Formats: sequence, structure tokens, C-alpha cells
Amino acid sequence: MLNKKKIRKCFIILFWLLVWSGLAMAVNNQILLASPIDTFRGLLEILGEEECYLTVGRSVLRIGCGFLAGVGAALSLAVGSYKFSWLEELIAPVMNLMKTVPAASFVVLFLIWWGSSFLSVAICFLVVAPNIYINVLEGLKSLDGQLLEMAGVFRLSFWNRFFYIFRPALKPFLVSSLKISLGMCWKSGVAAEVIGTPDFSIGERMYLSKVYLDTAGLFAWTVVTVLLSVLFEKIILRAAGVFFAWEPYCKEQLPFGIAQGKRGADTGSEGERKGDIKCRNIVKKYGDTLVLNRVNEVYEQGKTYYLTAPSGSGKTTLLRILAGLETPDGGSVEASFACGMVFQEDRLCEDYSAVKNVELVTGNRLQAEEALLALLEQDALGKPCSQLSGGMKRRVALARALESKSSYLLLDEPFTGMDAGTRKRAEEYIRNRQRGRTLIIATHIGETVGEA
Repeated sequence: MLNKKKIRKCFIILFWLLVWSGLAMAVNNQILLASPIDTFRGLLEILGEEECYLTVGRSVLRIGCGFLAGVGAALSLAVGSYKFSWLEELIAPVMNLMKTVPAASFVVLFLIWWGSSFLSVAICFLVVAPNIYINVLEGLKSLDGQLLEMAGVFRLSFWNRFFYIFRPALKPFLVSSLKISLGMCWKSGVAAEVIGTPDFSIGERMYLSKVYLDTAGLFAWTVVTVLLSVLFEKIILRAAGVFFAWEPYCKEQLPFGIAQGKRGADTGSEGERKGDIKCRNIVKKYGDTLVLNRVNEVYEQGKTYYLTAPSGSGKTTLLRILAGLETPDGGSVEASFACGMVFQEDRLCEDYSAVKNVELVTGNRLQAEEALLALLEQDALGKPCSQLSGGMKRRVALARALESKSSYLLLDEPFTGMDAGTRKRAEEYIRNRQRGRTLIIATHIGETVGEA
């Protein structure tokens, strides 16, 4: 199949070369239209000149510097705009100006200010920066909020968040903008050189070909430019592909304090231990709907509790409050800061394997593999989570929660999608890995996992 595609491409190229040759023969004027043979001869003459390589090298250096500077500035500004909305508003007019003002206007202005030496660098920068900035900022804004919540609960390091949450989300936006920017960069950079004619540049040689009516030489330098553009694009996109495919080691969870701090007055009795979770008159509303009404509970350290109320009764809301993801409208909670959680959704990094998802919290691949082997078959460990069944994903989420460094565990419908045999296996796993931590399980089924 691949060979057929290559053969078809060769025939297409041959067809257009024949069309070009036919047009050149019909015109019969080398000044108006040089033939492919004349262009090839001109290319050989160029490649035989020592000055050619200095010219190519300097043009590549200018355009490459402009491109890399544009990408670097755009990435930095996009991250800043994502974090600070005022920065996005501040630089929005500048980006719109860079997008809409013709490149020729900037060329003339920069010639007045700086001359021709850095003209192509500046033009490439102006062409690349707004395109990369807009796409990367859009990618950052489209980040999955549920994954960011998961990262916050499990205290993932910035390293882990960047490579396994931010990076895959940004990939389609960045790669798409790179493809567009690379072509535009070379077109605008060489055009700027033609106008500014800096010494030892492709643009200067094209301009001289025009002056001496050397159409074959102009076509030959155009071929050189196209080849350099294609090669430059392949190198950059290949480097981007390697970066996005790389799976670096994961770091351990960030350290946590003894307690998150009291959210409200401490009205605990003397019989309550320091590791207990204490809920005092918790009230939570969504609009006019009262979800939790004056909840008073003490969950003792090391014990297992079940929330078995019907759907819509506020079980998930209570767990989110205990995890610090929601703030009660009234009352207070006192709980240890560090928790492990199985969310109502799986909230896995779908592009990565089950092992990598658990390694995000353990920082240790061998520990992650050992934990998952108690729940999954060996051949499922290396598959991307997007290829796993719903029950398998649930078990990965369960392993991630139980293997986290935490002082209490919140499991929201942890057995969803599991059959009876798989559920029994998961229950045994929970009993073996609870390790003296407080366990709160929201479930529709009143079966026990351990001592309640």
C-alpha cells in the first residue's frame, strides 16, 4: 500500500514536470519561463559555488532565530495570559496588530529603524508569535477541569502535571500552529530578504537574478528555498513528535502538612482524636436546591464508613467537601489535608497506560505495577487507558487512590462497571491496602468491604 502511494506521487510529480516543460517550449523564452532542465543546470551552478553555502547558512540562521524567538515568546505569553486574565487583555491589541497589519508595512518600518541585517528575524518573529500564542492559549483554556481537580487532590507535582495533563492537551493546538507557522515563516523571511537584500542571503541572490533577468537562477534559488523549508519543517515537527511521545519518569506526590486547617470553629469533644474527620452543621445549596442540611458527623480514624443514601441525596457533594473541592455554605469541616479519592468519573490520563496513571501518585513504576497486578491482568497494564473497558478503568482509578500517600480515602461508587467476581477482587484489594486509613465509600449497595 505504501509503495503504491509513493509510485502515485512520483507520477504526479512527473506529470507536472511535463506540463512545465511543455509550457516552457510553448513560450520559448528563457527570460519569461525557464524550463526544468535550465533550472536544474542553474541549481548545479549554485551548488558549485562556495558562496552558496554561506548564503544558505546565514538565511537559515536568520529565519531559524526568528522562528524560535517567536515560539519562545508566544509560549511564555500564552502561559502568562492563562494565569493572569489582565495580561491577556493587555496584550490582545498587540497580537491583533501583528495578525492584521501587512508584513510589508513592518518591513518598511524596520528598514527605517534597523536596516536590513535583522529584518528577516523580526518579520519571522511577527509572523510566528501571534499564531502560536493564540493556539496555545486556546489549548490551555480547553484543559480538562476534572483532570486538574484530580491533580490537586492527589497533589501531583508540576512535572507530572505538565507532562501528563498539560502536554497531551496542548499537542493538537501546538502541532497545528507549528505546521502553519513554519511555511509562513520561510515565505515571509525570504520575502523580507528580497526587499532588504542583506549580504549573503537567499533574498539577495533572488533580487540579483531579477536584476540580471536570470529566470533560471531565480527558479533555482526558489527550489533551494522550498527544499530548506521542507527540511526545516520536518526537523521541527520530528522534534515535536519526539517530545510529545516521550514519557519521562514521574515524581512523587508533593508533601503535605499534618492538617489542612480548620474550616470553621473547632467544637470537637475531648473523645475525638486528632486524625478524625469532623463535620459540623454542614449546609450546601445549589441555587435554591438544598443538597446538604446541617450534616453532623465524626468519621473516626482507621474505620470504614458507607454512604448508602439514594442518588441525588448529596453523597458526592459531601465527598467533594471532605476532599476540599467544594466549600460548604454553612458549618465547618476539620479533616487531614491529604486524601486519596476515586471520583464519580474515572478521571484518568487516557493517552497513557494504567501503570503510568498510578505511577503519577507513587513516583515508582515498580510499585504501580505491583498494585495493578492485584486488579488487572498483565497484558492490560501497558495499554493506554482509552483502550480499557469501563470496569478496568475503574480499577485503575481505585489503585491510584489506594496507592496515594494519604491519611483518608474517599471512594465515590468505586465498583461501577464491575461484575461480581471483579468486585470481590477489588474489595479484597481495598481491605489489604487500607493500611489504617479512614475509608468513606459512597455506594448504592450495602455490602461491606471491611469492618464498618
